[in-house]
Amino acid sequence: MEITNYKAKLIELIAKSGVLMFGDFITKSGRRTPYFVNSGFYKTGEQVEMVSVYYAALINEKLKDKFDVLFGPAYKGIPLCTLIAAALSRLYNINVGYCFNRKEMKDHGEGGIFVGWQPKDGDRFLITEDVISAGTSVREVYPLLKASANVSITDMVISVDRMEKGYNGLTAIDEMKNEFGITVHSLVTVVEIIEYLYNREIDGKVYINDELKENMVTYIHKYCAI
Repeated sequence: MEITNYKAKLIELIAKSGVLMFGDFITKSGRRTPYFVNSGFYKTGEQVEMVSVYYAALINEKLKDKFDVLFGPAYKGIPLCTLIAAALSRLYNINVGYCFNRKEMKDHGEGGIFVGWQPKDGDRFLITEDVISAGTSVREVYPLLKASANVSITDMVISVDRMEKGYNGLTAIDEMKNEFGITVHSLVTVVEIIEYLYNREIDGKVYINDELKENMVTYIHKYCAI
């Protein structure tokens, strides 16, 4: 598989930073999985700055003319949309708004539920998230944005697509398209992660060996859309 530069760099980053974990985990759906992705494990300025650069590369490549405002659902989407907006301006001279929601309505000062750009009729929003599992955050913020103004929300960017199917046979990405008309774009998929890391030595360490690859592929064949 030919993999673009930002994809390879992100895969190496999530492996080395511990965001991509290997072991024995239980997902929210109760599935036992040999791998897990938790962007809450980014912990330095360098790491999150690098992530924002990779998001910006994808957006510049595929979406730069399709939106006016980056939106980050609270809480993990908040630093994402802020840093990505800065990276787009710095690297590609793309100057867009950024906005995120509060979990609770503010009843003092300026009030409101949105911070940053305030939605207005005609705005085109691009949602930024880390991963998507059940699509809960989108289901929470979509009606908030639509109620605030006549805005359009046609696309979303995430870092890792686990490619998992729900019990209805659809992936979370399929559901976003069917329910909201939102096309989800991922920096990498779990298949790309396996193919890139398998038996590849990074800083003296192999993250996916024969046994782990077999376990991951077994899980993917059972629960994922490939």
